[in-house]
Amino acid sequence: QVQLVESGGGSVEAGGSLRLSCAASESASGSIYCGGWFRQAPRKGREGVAAIYFVGGRSTYYDNSVQGRFTISLHNATNMDLQMNSLTPEDSGTYYCATIARSSGSICYPFDPAAMDDWGKGIQVTVSS
Repeated sequence: QVQLVESGGGSVEAGGSLRLSCAASESASGSIYCGGWFRQAPRKGREGVAAIYFVGGRSTYYDNSVQGRFTISLHNATNMDLQMNSLTPEDSGTYYCATIARSSGSICYPFDPAAMDDWGKGIQVTVSS
């Protein structure tokens, strides 16, 4: 099981930026197939925001609502970031990072929370108007 810890959340005004980071346990190095960021607003389901593959060409995928504003990237085999620009109040919520192991057989896109193997505890992002 991979331990995931999110950091970098907080409060920002509309139009501002935040950078979220997700650190996986060092023991997970080389075992992660892909990862993604999900978010959940109050009284709503968890939705996929962005995904990246840790192998091959490191393909990335985004939900239409964040395309062109958010960028997912990897530091190395165990650290995944989400740069969020031009934030709007609709981007507010709890953000979770999640990963799929190479041994899993699942994929990170299309987004499916049920497909993810491991989850962080989440971090709050609040965008005020």
